[in-house]
Amino acid sequence: MPPMRPPRLAPALLCLLASGLLLGSCGGDSDQDPTAAAPEPAESRPAPPASEFPSAEGMTLRQVLKAADGRFEGKVSSPAEVFYPGPNRYPFGVFDAESGQITDAEVAVYLAKVPTPKPGARSKSGNKGQVAKAQAQALDQPARGPYPASIETLATKPAFRSAATTEDPDAATVVYSTQLDLPSAGEWKIAAILEEGGELMGTQLPGVVAGQFKRVPKPGQRAPLIHTPTLQNELNKVDYAEALGKEPIVLLFATPKFCQSRVCGPVVDVAAQAQHEYGDQAAFIHMEIYNDNDPAQGVRPQVRKFHLPTEPYLFTIDRNGIVAAAVEGAFGLHLMHEAVDKAIAR
Repeated sequence: MPPMRPPRLAPALLCLLASGLLLGSCGGDSDQDPTAAAPEPAESRPAPPASEFPSAEGMTLRQVLKAADGRFEGKVSSPAEVFYPGPNRYPFGVFDAESGQITDAEVAVYLAKVPTPKPGARSKSGNKGQVAKAQAQALDQPARGPYPASIETLATKPAFRSAATTEDPDAATVVYSTQLDLPSAGEWKIAAILEEGGELMGTQLPGVVAGQFKRVPKPGQRAPLIHTPTLQNELNKVDYAEALGKEPIVLLFATPKFCQSRVCGPVVDVAAQAQHEYGDQAAFIHMEIYNDNDPAQGVRPQVRKFHLPTEPYLFTIDRNGIVAAAVEGAFGLHLMHEAVDKAIAR
């Protein structure tokens, strides 16, 4: 599998995971003060109507961006890399020019296919120039959209908010997401239109590649066999290998301390609250990413066995050992409940 990228953000999170492993490591009672005052959590919101955004019908991606009133000066970014031809969840964050998270924007996503270079074609600057040229050409391809995004809060009850979340001022509080329909494999250029102060602002995003990571387990496939370390505490008592094929499993790959985005601490909190809510209906397991929690030592063999290029990544697995749901990127309690319910209903 391609190596997971090293952390791009300084480790401001304060939860030091002893040997790494389980929900209790970052969500245990020792890190929490249920009586502590907390800021008002951001709220979930449904997606705005598609009619509030320019229609892509008969337009190129460049024309869609020009239909906006101006350029968005902040940043829209997604950590997700695993996409398939067909419907895909596309999670992302919205940030202002100072990199502060915007929690209540109205956003719609658009896409266009990046042309495939003709066989033998090569620009004067080589392969990199060829890629850049194809990316530029994608702006003049037919656009698809709009795909309006909903907002899901990452907030949990105070009792499940770990120090990793509460003591990090940059921890994510919401995730935006929409369903992209990718008609075919290959690379797709992404753009977004945001409503800001009564005006529509446009911005380009990095593209996505459908069909690149074919070995990541998908719903309906048999889950890989791995062993996970255990701690004898309330939150985790089971090795994944002992539960596989016998009971539903909720398996979360995440590393709050070294996360490549600011969502790992919040999603571990979400998993801790869900474990409390579901009790013994499923085995909840949190798997750390790096050997000895040190990025310099590479990713753990369990991560390689699942062929993960990014994290956090959530899998729910039914009692027959079949993947029921796979969620890349941030998620709140609503999506967590959907994923767990799919596993325990079988």
